[in-house]
Amino acid sequence: MSSAGLERPQVVAHVQQALSYTLFDCKWVPRSARLLCLGSAARGTGLLQLYELRGGRLALLREIEKAKPLKCGTFGATSLQQRYLATGDFGGSLNIWNLEAPEIPVYSVKGHKEIINSIDGVGGLGIGEGAPEIVTGSRDGTVKVWDPRQKDTPVANMEPVQGESKRDCWTVAFGNAYNQEERVVCAGYDNGDIKLFDLKTMSLRWETNIKNGVCSLEFDRKDVNMNKLVATSLEGKFHVFDMRTQHPTKGFASVSEKAQKSTIWQVRHLPQNRDIFMTSGGAGSLHLWKYEYPAQRSKKDSEGAEMGVAGSVSLLQNVTLSTQPISSLDWSPDKKGLCVCGAFDQTVRVLIVTKLNKV
Repeated sequence: MSSAGLERPQVVAHVQQALSYTLFDCKWVPRSARLLCLGSAARGTGLLQLYELRGGRLALLREIEKAKPLKCGTFGATSLQQRYLATGDFGGSLNIWNLEAPEIPVYSVKGHKEIINSIDGVGGLGIGEGAPEIVTGSRDGTVKVWDPRQKDTPVANMEPVQGESKRDCWTVAFGNAYNQEERVVCAGYDNGDIKLFDLKTMSLRWETNIKNGVCSLEFDRKDVNMNKLVATSLEGKFHVFDMRTQHPTKGFASVSEKAQKSTIWQVRHLPQNRDIFMTSGGAGSLHLWKYEYPAQRSKKDSEGAEMGVAGSVSLLQNVTLSTQPISSLDWSPDKKGLCVCGAFDQTVRVLIVTKLNKV
């Protein structure tokens, strides 16, 4: 084995826990050794389980049943001190829960006519600015931004214009929240459309199509000037867009990589190093990537307009953990290299990724 091989990060399955229900999302509880699992029980209700990592096992602390299956969740709804959880369910409802008293939501709105596929929050980054908003994307074709301080009505509603067919929105992400005014929402759809909405000007800032259903989108960080955006697709490809320079006609420069033959369900950037990210795949695999910036991130075109220059991606490690798709993935915000993933084999796995400071 070469010395380089010894330095490569390893992905170690630390603990795995079998579940008796379909798992749709898993999340680390900020500032704790706890994690949450959200999903659907066999009888069609929603389940929320809270586990604590105790040495080499997961101890179940609490199990809560809800009327509708829970599809997605985020702790971005509030400050890290408060740690409220926002969830989107199969009935189109957005709820915010205090996990200390989870019987009744602290905020609830019937946000969409159909299932909420994806949710993201931009409150309480600790360093982020502006309102504690939540964005939801639904099968009904709309993307809505909510401020929990405002009841019943979204502060922004991005829907198909008259005559445009509605597309199933599979994924949403906040970005560019570096001061009180600026903020964007990026949404990905089943037909490959990616749309970037500017919430400051309430306009569509950029759109593109990656020719394949967009399964997951994430900015490398929400709380800085837009830097990079990763989009993953149904056909095993992902795209990294350099969001620093927007060309008037060509948009953002990007590099794409074919990771595997099957769907890439999720992408998550390492909170402690935004140039490293993990993708999870339909074949039960995880791939750890590193983005390398080009020597110069922008250049002038023949007309003198600035255009971006894409970097490159290298594979640091990959591992197959399951025979079923790994549909959810979350890095611990507190402990570098600690990761949780959920798969359709009804198993939640806690992983440790080593040597991340060496790459």
